Amino acid sequence: MSILALTLYAVATIACLSRLLHHQGPNKTLVLGAAMTAVACHSAWLYQDIFVASGQNLSLMNVAALVSLIIALVLSLAAFKLRVWVILPVAYGFAMVNLAGATLLPTHYITHLETHPEIVLHISIALLSYSTLMIAGLFATLLGFLDYQLKQKRKPLFHPALPPLMTIEKQLFQLIFIGTLLLSLSLASGFLFLNDMFAQGKAHKALLSIIAWFLYVTLLWGHYIKGWRGKPVIYATVIGAFVLTLAYFGSRFVKEIILT
Repeated sequence: MSILALTLYAVATIACLSRLLHHQGPNKTLVLGAAMTAVACHSAWLYQDIFVASGQNLSLMNVAALVSLIIALVLSLAAFKLRVWVILPVAYGFAMVNLAGATLLPTHYITHLETHPEIVLHISIALLSYSTLMIAGLFATLLGFLDYQLKQKRKPLFHPALPPLMTIEKQLFQLIFIGTLLLSLSLASGFLFLNDMFAQGKAHKALLSIIAWFLYVTLLWGHYIKGWRGKPVIYATVIGAFVLTLAYFGSRFVKEIILT
């Protein structure tokens, strides 16, 4: 199933890139048809790999594959209404790398979430917040690309596959707002439900998440109150995504991949 998902992601990526600068843009039916089928296969494989007889296998690679699945699904659905074609190959490539990693580098981190429904809620909110802010990071990168194109006065800026600069900026801050709200709920549920949130070996995750939260809140305040725009916003969004990635995956990557 994972091989089929990887193949379909590759088809969607190639179909998107091959017609990205075509005057009519990518073939919407082919790209999204292949992508949504890939997402379905990705979901089926991940379900079987996470829900095992001994519990739930929330290994680093499985969680990363789950995050990339959420991102690929959200952006594919968004593509039915929004011009996000430039971002799609990145999202599908990210999904391919993580799914291939989960398939070829299987690791195990067995949990028993059925006995702790409150932890399921916390993890779900955390994954949604991280995925949303990663998508915001992609939108910030696209915004930077469009801004560069504008300053270079290049024709592709006005290509049908590329959205208007102001539209991307508006969508970026909507994503940051939603992601920050979810991150706030994730931190609140962590303080409420987790007794070892600041225990040795876990404190860095909480601290880095709080730092990222302050960064995003400051960014929203600066934009809506002070009118911040442009490169500082782009850099801050990407840095926030990097800090969250360190928080969510940093130590586990060392423990599960490097030290095994």
